[in-house]
Amino acid sequence: MDVERSVRLTIEAQPSDQPAAAGRFMATPFEPQPSDSTPRPSVADDENNEVSCSFRRVEDDPVAAAGPERRLTLLALRLAVLEKAASGLGALGFIWATVVLLGGFAITLERVDFWSVTVILLVEGARIFSRSHELEWQHQATWSLAAAGRSSARLVARSFRFVFGRHGAAGSTKMAAAGAASGRRTTWPWSGWSWSFLSGHVGRLFYWLQLASATACVVLSAARLARQDFGDAVDARTNRRSALDIFYGLALAEALLFLAEKAAWEWEVSHGRLLERVAAECGLAGGAPGIVAIRRFFYDAYSRCIDGSIFDGIRMDLVSFAEELIVGGSRDEQRVGVGILVSVAASPRLGDDALRRVGTSPAVVERLVEMLSWKGAAEAGARASAALVVSKLASKKRNALRVAGVPGAIESVSSLLYAADEECNLLGLLIIKKLARDHDNCSKIGNARGLLDKIIDFSAIPGVSLSPLSSPATTATATLLTPSRAKAVQRSLQVIKMLAETTGSTGKQLRREVAEIVFTVSNIRAVLQHAGGHIELRRLGAEVLTRLAMDADARERIGSTGGVVGLLLDMFLEPSATGHAAISARPEAGEALAMLALESPRNCDRILKLNAGATVDLLVDALGDAAVGVGAARILSNLCAYARHGGGAGWFPRLRGATRGAAAALRGVVAVSESRPLEVWLGLAAQLVRLMGPRELAHHLAGAGVSEEDLVNRLVSVLATYACPSIKAPRIRRFAVELVIALLRRDDSPPARPAAELMAAVGMAGELRRVAETTSELECFHVFSGSAGLSRHAVGLAALVDTALELIGAAADEQQPSLHST
Repeated sequence: MDVERSVRLTIEAQPSDQPAAAGRFMATPFEPQPSDSTPRPSVADDENNEVSCSFRRVEDDPVAAAGPERRLTLLALRLAVLEKAASGLGALGFIWATVVLLGGFAITLERVDFWSVTVILLVEGARIFSRSHELEWQHQATWSLAAAGRSSARLVARSFRFVFGRHGAAGSTKMAAAGAASGRRTTWPWSGWSWSFLSGHVGRLFYWLQLASATACVVLSAARLARQDFGDAVDARTNRRSALDIFYGLALAEALLFLAEKAAWEWEVSHGRLLERVAAECGLAGGAPGIVAIRRFFYDAYSRCIDGSIFDGIRMDLVSFAEELIVGGSRDEQRVGVGILVSVAASPRLGDDALRRVGTSPAVVERLVEMLSWKGAAEAGARASAALVVSKLASKKRNALRVAGVPGAIESVSSLLYAADEECNLLGLLIIKKLARDHDNCSKIGNARGLLDKIIDFSAIPGVSLSPLSSPATTATATLLTPSRAKAVQRSLQVIKMLAETTGSTGKQLRREVAEIVFTVSNIRAVLQHAGGHIELRRLGAEVLTRLAMDADARERIGSTGGVVGLLLDMFLEPSATGHAAISARPEAGEALAMLALESPRNCDRILKLNAGATVDLLVDALGDAAVGVGAARILSNLCAYARHGGGAGWFPRLRGATRGAAAALRGVVAVSESRPLEVWLGLAAQLVRLMGPRELAHHLAGAGVSEEDLVNRLVSVLATYACPSIKAPRIRRFAVELVIALLRRDDSPPARPAAELMAAVGMAGELRRVAETTSELECFHVFSGSAGLSRHAVGLAALVDTALELIGAAADEQQPSLHST
């Protein structure tokens, strides 16, 4: 038995397995994909390397790490230095006035100096009071939202009612009663004021009060210092004059520092429009919300410099500010925060670092995922912004795992697909596509209720009937696919493809569930038929069918769906296809046809009936096409195998016409050195040689310009080169052995003496024995799902080797009596 002869080996890449050219011979289900292989084609191979390098570059360069907002934090630092210097001088002047002047010289002070000191102290007290509240009210004004301070607003409203309603409770009661009698709600004159309007004007009131106080302080202090008429009392003349000079000097210096701070503020913010320029550089100048966000950031940085260390504000940046708003703010503040993240993440210089920081904050990631499920119409913009940030986060594998690890993340993402906004739909599909790169996430996506059905719904072309009799792609039909809808169809097909090519039991279950949805194959058929102007969509449709057809039941479902096989064949044989996209779509259609024809008599019968039974001739003609020659050879191999196993007795004459392509197959066996196409040509040659007699083989060898000796030497060379199983061409040794058997059996009985003699002369038996000693499970399957084999060969490689050795031995035994008789 062949199982007894099989042994386990460590499979390594062969030296002959040269890397294919870019865009050519991409990984297919016909070869295994080890677990440590490169990422899926839908993701850039060097994405992680580029990201990590960019992180190092940003972290190693502090200047590059600073964004445009650094100018705001530096301005806040300079203003805070002036403010704290003025506050220090003011505190010193207040202590000097209360302890030295009013405490020690209060009786001896002239009336003018006494009231000047008193007025300065009162004015400075008013300025300090207005200063501490002006910043708070201006900060509140930047929220620009009614919900930003409801408790404070209610407090202010009650205060206004108390002030304006001091005429008595009776008056208020009368107004309320009058309103109730008229059936109208009682409104106050200020009830229409918005919170931002109120807080902004209160802040401006405090601002002008500070300026007035500082101006009055400068005028009084300068006037008293200039006059120096402090009185002529002898008992305290010297110390009193010095004390007053010190106080007035401190008051003047404090007021001048404060005015210098305000001048710098106005010059940079109002005249220089620093906030607007920074907002534009940060990508936040699209409207009022962006300016509000930058202004709020500046006030926060300035407040931190004032309230704590002057260096607290300079440590702030937009990312940390946005994270604080998202995690600890109200829903309106979360809108502002996510808008900031969108703008920063779009920066080519700072985007990667910002996403890395956001991705390492579980609280922020969880809140962003929660925002995906917001339903309100007013929250649609914030929802789309959160989806955009999550999609960027999911581009990195670690962040994708963190996103998927949030409880209910898949459900929140799937809610985007049910939104009435196309942008949310596209972002939802994009996030699912990026999450599907991980095997565990594919399982979660498959288990999410209704998610697979919704994803497949987006693969439908609107306005196209499910009937296969609808007209082919036309310009009018192509216009049904708007750019946004075409992108939705593309992302839907990409997600279905990634789910279908998932490995292991999860992939098997997903392929079955996707194929069992009744709209899956019909939608893909519509894409193949009506997306004529979108070659990429047709290519993706063929790829999805190839992956789904890895399951035997799905293979039959696809083939039994009317028109699918014919559309794939037309797409594969399309002679007018030009351009890279069109050329790359034809091999994908060929792979889908080869997969459908694999061990499926019904699908083989459907393929052979197309084009009035001339399918074989068309495929033979396609063998000479450089773009699809390998695909045509693979399809013909599966069709010939179907006829050889007795499934197509009625079509045997037409299949025998495939021998017309034997010359191309034999030429490929001898001339091609690349492992993947060589494997296919060997398989086709083995099938065609079985269908012809010795004279016909000689004819085709002559047509290929190859002698039988060259062919035998080539087979020995192939077996010697691939001394161990090859990952890139797992069936190459099997097909070589099958061709050896076909050459030995082409006379049916007895074995062909010329071929047997040639094989004995070049040591074929020794190479076959080495193959028998190195067989592997890798060579026992038609197709693979990752590193797991699917669709096992009916006859093992070890049994084929035994058959070939027996035929060579029988030929040698017959050769001995003939030699003795001579």
